[in-house]
Amino acid sequence: MRRRTTSSWCALLAGTPLLASAGVASAQSGAAESGTASDAKTAALPSAAVRRAIARVSVGNPAGECAVPPEAQAIDMSAPDRIVGNGTPESCSGDAFIEAVAQGGKIAFDCGPDPVVITLDRPAKVFNDAADDVVIDGGGRVTLSGGDRTRILYMNTCDPDQHWTTPHCDNQETPRLTVQNLTFVHGNSRNETEYDGGGAIWVRGGQLRVIGSRFFANTCAATGPDVGGGAIRVFSQYENRPVHVVQSTFGGGRSVGNQGANGGALGSINVSWSVINSLMTYNRALGDGGNPAEEGTPGGGSGGAIYSDGMSNTLSICGTRIERNQVNAYGSGVFFVNNDHGGLLRIEDSVIRNNTGGGWNVLPGVSMHEDTEYELVDSVLE
Repeated sequence: MRRRTTSSWCALLAGTPLLASAGVASAQSGAAESGTASDAKTAALPSAAVRRAIARVSVGNPAGECAVPPEAQAIDMSAPDRIVGNGTPESCSGDAFIEAVAQGGKIAFDCGPDPVVITLDRPAKVFNDAADDVVIDGGGRVTLSGGDRTRILYMNTCDPDQHWTTPHCDNQETPRLTVQNLTFVHGNSRNETEYDGGGAIWVRGGQLRVIGSRFFANTCAATGPDVGGGAIRVFSQYENRPVHVVQSTFGGGRSVGNQGANGGALGSINVSWSVINSLMTYNRALGDGGNPAEEGTPGGGSGGAIYSDGMSNTLSICGTRIERNQVNAYGSGVFFVNNDHGGLLRIEDSVIRNNTGGGWNVLPGVSMHEDTEYELVDSVLE
């Protein structure tokens, strides 16, 4: 077993300029504090706390300096395949966005010069045979809201309603879904029964990338031994390639964290992750009793920020802050369990501290089997 620790208690330097894709920084400029929903007749504004977060909370970890591999970089959107809106906020309706996602391809927005909130009354769903690549780029000015009543985005290669395209739906290369320069708020999948978890985004199959995006106040089922992903839930990616989460924020403030039974920010089964230059704070795992659920409990409550369960998966965390997350069971910051005791946890140039609740922390804030292979490089865990 390899357990390599290099300067593992060195603090990271603050004040590094934010590494952002084109258009991301404009989401922080402040105009979104007074953003209005595009469908004024039916859409509720985000909560006051979320509006403040939209205006003020950074995209990703400003101190993160980890290199981003080519396969995790933002997609060039100079020639989009389709554009939501015709220059006014009113034209950027929930229906227009849902229709664009169903057609696939590179999707951009033309909602006018100011930041906008697009509130959905149902999830936007990716069709497996519409396009090999689905790229949704908000240009740093678009917020997608579930209005606390619906999940926001759904892709499932094994859902016949979204069209089966291969006999091996759990291991197919496409669609490749990328969300970049977007903010997801008030996604809520608690009423989902067949495909539970994933308050903002639910994905199975194909490949997923999340780049330069923020997630505030999303939620999924509050209890259950294995359900989770307050913001994002993922299953069975193509060839177990990692889900890349780059320069993105989950929570970022006391009143805008994401929450679910397990994995307040991210939840997965049989999925590897690469989390780069991101921020995960104030997320919560709401369940209780772990997995399998202890007698007399509903189960869950593990992974304040990240819940990863499965077989021989990897979890790479680089340039990322995981702080002030909370659980009732295990893994106050990270729950990383491979049932075959395989896989690898690698934490580099990151901070995991001040996460609270639960127990079985093999490393500070991290629950995993004691014989799990791990590497710590220039990181703070306390």
